[in-house]
Amino acid sequence: MSELVFIAAFYLLAAVTVASALGVVLKQNLVHSALLLVVCFIGVSGLYVMLNAEFLAAVQLLVYSGAIAVILVLGVMLTRRRSMNESNQNNERSFRAAALGTALLAVLVGAIALTPWQHSAAGALDHAAPVIARALLTDYMVAFEVAALLLLAAMVGAIVLAKGVEEE
Repeated sequence: MSELVFIAAFYLLAAVTVASALGVVLKQNLVHSALLLVVCFIGVSGLYVMLNAEFLAAVQLLVYSGAIAVILVLGVMLTRRRSMNESNQNNERSFRAAALGTALLAVLVGAIALTPWQHSAAGALDHAAPVIARALLTDYMVAFEVAALLLLAAMVGAIVLAKGVEEE
């Protein structure tokens, strides 16, 4: 019974993720597209939980669903558009893009179906977060600190831009 529930939950999360990703592309309203992108990020986070990658799920929720989505929504809201309902105009290349996307999907599905997958003998990592933390703070310390400095600079820049330049 638990395997059936697991499979049903996987298909539900996958359907929500794919449907919201399609909504991001097909919606005319940019605000709706940004909110559907948040739903897509949350669905991907749920899929990470199902893969026993709780650390990645937490990072997905915090970084993408939280920070990046808020930045996208603020960017959409701060752009000056005449009408938010028609901010994503239809394009004359939509049919060609859909055909190219379908062809790419067919190639990817074919490659996945024809690949002889080998199962790993190693089991799931029980304590993934401490292992990742130890690696980040020992082997990849310089890259971790550079990323932290870049995020700090981006935050300071965002505050300066949001505050605006005062006229003298």
